[in-house]
Parts: sequence; structure tokens; C-alpha cells
Amino acid sequence: MFRNQYDTDVTTWSPAGRLFQVEYAMEAVKQGSAAIGLRSKTHVVLACVNKANSELSSHQKKIFKVDDHIGVAIAGLTADGRVLSRYMRTECINYSFNYESPLPVGRLVVQLADKAQVCTQRSWKRPYGVGLLVGGTDESGAHLYYNCPSGNYFEYQAFAIGSRSQAAKTYLERRFENFMDSSRDDLIKDALIAVRETLQGETLKSSICTVAVVGVDEAFHILDQETVQQLINAFEIVGETEAGAAEEDTAAAEVGTTAEEGAAAEQGAAADQDAAPMDI
Repeated sequence: MFRNQYDTDVTTWSPAGRLFQVEYAMEAVKQGSAAIGLRSKTHVVLACVNKANSELSSHQKKIFKVDDHIGVAIAGLTADGRVLSRYMRTECINYSFNYESPLPVGRLVVQLADKAQVCTQRSWKRPYGVGLLVGGTDESGAHLYYNCPSGNYFEYQAFAIGSRSQAAKTYLERRFENFMDSSRDDLIKDALIAVRETLQGETLKSSICTVAVVGVDEAFHILDQETVQQLINAFEIVGETEAGAAEEDTAAAEVGTTAEEGAAAEQGAAADQDAAPMDI
């Protein structure tokens, strides 16, 4: 059922100046599984949630390698994401063949945005229902971009898209000032914690998340499940240890306070015994 008479075609403007079909495509991104990206001066980390639709099926791939220096994480329609990642690979290969150098990340993002914009201006096409976090490195350092179905693109220090991504954004906003000077392992740790924020209480396991890394001296690659699980265990153990240490400190403080009160009471009783009775 149509929302109104202005959403039957992507080229039809509403009186309020809106293109509803484009907004519907952006809503499809919000319905997709969460994807998160972070960058420092030298590295970019992409992470995503990849839950299976059924216990009998495998999950769909959400992170794609474009080139040795570029990767992409998607949220929304996975089929559209595969098509766009294939287009990006083709552009990187053609540029490398013609100029014998890797394609700059910013130029690829602009080409991708132009391709998405065309679909908002042709009545026989529909907008791509997928949002892309493009992470990569080039001569100017590490970059993280978000490409929107509307054809807009933005560069971010850290960003999250997909369902329940607001919880991850809240965590990233509290921590983003430290990201530029963060090490590779610290970025991965923050990415995993941000993914955990989107799960709403569900246990974070390597089987439901994927993490990829690219750096100035490190080619883009997806971490295997064993490595991801080890990292998950590492930062969760640290959290439990810190919580346990805090509880021990609190208990010790309570014991110390009780002992001091007991000593004060004994001193007070002794003083009462030595004092002369009051005159009434």
C-alpha cells in the first residue's frame, strides 16, 4: 500500500520537496544489520553483525574486499551491496591498469556516489537500498567514508549504520577523540565493544560478527573467527577483573570503616569508666 500519491515514482517530487522513494531506500539501510567503522592515523577497522536468518542457514557476507587498500562494510540489501562492491573492484582494476598506482579512496567514493545519484533521477531505475562504509588508505593516510543511497557521501572519524546503530554511535561519540592516536588493537577493541552495544544484551561471539582491518603497511583482510574470539575474551576478562577489583576495594573499605568504628567505641567506653560521675 502506497504512503501517498507522491511515492509511486522516484522522480516525483512531493509538495514538501521530498523524494519518498529515496527515503524508503534510506529506511532499508536502517533495517539492515549493524555495520561499524573506525579509523586512526594509520588504520581503519570495519566490523558488522552477521546473524543468520535461521539456525539451518549460514549468514550473508557483509564485508567485502575491494582492493588491497580498500574494503567496504554494508547495511541494507546485501544483493545491492554485492553489485556495488563488484563495481568498485572494476574501477580499482581499471585505474591500476591505466596508471600503475592504487586508486585514491576519495576518488572511488565520488564515483560510487555518482552511480547512486543516477538512480534517483531515472524513472526506470530504483535507488540502491544499501549503505556502505568505505574504509581505505592512500598517500594522504587512512579514510572512512559513508555512502548514502541518495548519492551523498560523508567522511567520518567513526560511524555506525544499520539497526540499533544509535547505541554504537553513542559509544563512539564518547570515545572518538582518542581514535586518531589509537593503536591497531585498541581500534579493534573499540569496534567490538561498539558491536556489542548494538546487540542489546545478547552475548557477543565471533560467530555473529565479522571484523576487517586495513592499514598503511597492512593489506585489507578479514580476521578469522579464532582471532576475533580471542580478542573478545581478552577485553571481557579485563572488564570482569576490573569489576572484581572494584568490589574487593569496596569490601576492604567497608571492613576498615567497621574496624575504626569499633575502636572508637572501645576508646569511648574506657573514657567513660575513668570519668567522674556527673552532678545532677
